[in-house]
Amino acid sequence: MTLRWGIVSAGKITNDFANAFNTFPDVGDQVLAAIAARDWSRAKEFATLHKIPKVFDSYEDMAKSNSLDIAYIGALNPDHYNLSKLFLENGKHVLCEKPLWLNLKQTQSLVNIAKQKKRFLMEAVWSRFSPIYLALEKAVQAGEFGEVKHVDVTFGTPIAMIEKNRKKELGGSSILTIGIYALQFAQFIFKDEPVKVTAVGNLNELGVDVTETVVLEYQGGRRAALNVDSTVKLWNKATVVGTKGRITLEDPFHFPEVMIRVDGTVEKIPLHTSNIPFKFMNSAGLVYQTLEVAKCIRKGLFESPRMPHKESLVLAKLEDTVRRQIGVHFDADDEKYP
Repeated sequence: MTLRWGIVSAGKITNDFANAFNTFPDVGDQVLAAIAARDWSRAKEFATLHKIPKVFDSYEDMAKSNSLDIAYIGALNPDHYNLSKLFLENGKHVLCEKPLWLNLKQTQSLVNIAKQKKRFLMEAVWSRFSPIYLALEKAVQAGEFGEVKHVDVTFGTPIAMIEKNRKKELGGSSILTIGIYALQFAQFIFKDEPVKVTAVGNLNELGVDVTETVVLEYQGGRRAALNVDSTVKLWNKATVVGTKGRITLEDPFHFPEVMIRVDGTVEKIPLHTSNIPFKFMNSAGLVYQTLEVAKCIRKGLFESPRMPHKESLVLAKLEDTVRRQIGVHFDADDEKYP
């Protein structure tokens, strides 16, 4: 059975998702079947560019349609909850861009709904499906650099002045927008939930976090040091240090093409290319999560073993903790969810 994708929103990330999907050599039996956006003319233009046959007038019409099986949600952060809920309640599977939702309460609510409706749900942490991440995971499991003791991640890119990143009402937050990549990397390596979280950071004039330094302490003296900055470009690497040496994921660590092993060997796994420009670096890698989603749905799974619900819940809890420690509060934090 062909898996039919519906694209929710016609923004930059959905452009890259569609572009990556359409230019990958073999996505298997799945297609881009439909799109909806707040601006119909933008949705129509998007559909023409990416060869999507069906354009809907509204998200509601698309959610109720029989033209798709799964929705890829790439709208603004504050819309993730309501749109995910809309599609799940109308019997669609959901792949939602990170952050899955604004806080732990929203995340738990949608996980509950997905389970009730028996529909697949995954946070689009595309890093987890990178071929380099898979190679790194094998190296950790093989004990290539001994017992892992320390993780160091630096991620900085000057996006703080973009409107959607500046304002609370638009879900602006450095920790939610780019910091999640650093948090998920530490969790990818250590697997356990930290026993202690310490965060410091800076806010803009609207009370939105623009920088943070986060230390995650795990059992057994293991530690992750994360530096996140949305005001400047940093050297965006991730290093894993063990008792026998270290492995480094080169810039951009969140979806790298290069890994330097303990012995200095350089491993390269290049991504596919496209004639249509990508908006973000290495976005061709977005396609790998679609392969995972299709595999899981065909197996009858409602979550991915590589990015399960419990992992999204831990990440949401960590994001809440960081925001609380540096003084960032969303209106959604005061709401109750089913």
